[in-house]
Amino acid sequence: MSVAALVLCYRSNKVVTVRPWATGLSGQLQKAFVTGVPSLKRSELEIACEDFSNVIGSLSDYTMYKGTLSSGVEIAVVSTTKTSTKEWSKRCETQFRKRVNHKNFVNLLGYCEEDQPFTRMMVFEYAPNGTLFEHLHARDDGHLDWPTRLRVAVGVAYCLEHMHQLSPPEILRTLDTSTVYLTDDFAAKISDVFFCDGGGGGGEASSPELAILSAPAMADRESVVYSYGLVLLEIMAGRFTASEGGLLEGWAASFLRGERRLRDVMDPALRSSFHSETVDRLDSVIRSCADCEPRRRPTMPEVAGRLREITAMPPDARHPQSVATVVG
Repeated sequence: MSVAALVLCYRSNKVVTVRPWATGLSGQLQKAFVTGVPSLKRSELEIACEDFSNVIGSLSDYTMYKGTLSSGVEIAVVSTTKTSTKEWSKRCETQFRKRVNHKNFVNLLGYCEEDQPFTRMMVFEYAPNGTLFEHLHARDDGHLDWPTRLRVAVGVAYCLEHMHQLSPPEILRTLDTSTVYLTDDFAAKISDVFFCDGGGGGGEASSPELAILSAPAMADRESVVYSYGLVLLEIMAGRFTASEGGLLEGWAASFLRGERRLRDVMDPALRSSFHSETVDRLDSVIRSCADCEPRRRPTMPEVAGRLREITAMPPDARHPQSVATVVG
């Protein structure tokens, strides 16, 4: 049985401000945050998703809808036809446990479990600006500028720092530019939403906007640090760091061997917008994260601290400006 990630993102011609934590959320959802039991009514979700007509993707036994609550909050709703109460409860428990509660993380907002009619749904934050991968490799309508790339890199690092300091630590299943999403104001949101594909294979999305990733969970925090190093390199270079098979691309391998400097592989689209001293310091961060010896790699708190010094970015600058408040 393979593991597939349903990516909470759908491209539309109109981008609407996302305020997933605004105080205008429904009374039931607000109560859920207080009680720690985020239960929502099907009727509320049915209205939000236009009678469940706004399908943005599907996989095996799952369908994803885009919705908008009466408050204006945009949501992604994942519905399953699984009838096993035990399986559903276990899946919900896993997602609840993985609620990182950080402003740079795609958080679970709630769930719906009703029997008449049969309903099993989970509700997540919705990221309208697609994935970091899309903006680095697949967009024809401009590129991410230097300040935005730094903001994304710092946001991801701070979120990982938070996750690794939890007790017990939260370890991402996978981290690459396809699992980093961008809010309406281009802040980073890490997604770690996984569902089992009961089809027995890798699975194929019925919608091109539904990205499917197959990957085992990363073993430890050192593996996450390594992956972050590659993400940071890809952000700076605007080029694929690895092939579909997971092998490093030649240019990335030569960089990590010390044969090339970061300033030599920087994205040409950035031209002269970056400071060479900053790039050289980021060069050092990337190499330390991707050290071939895991024990020599820095911790994510150390990485976040170094980025804090390099960028001098105000603490709140990395957060989505439309977010009201959550711990993080």
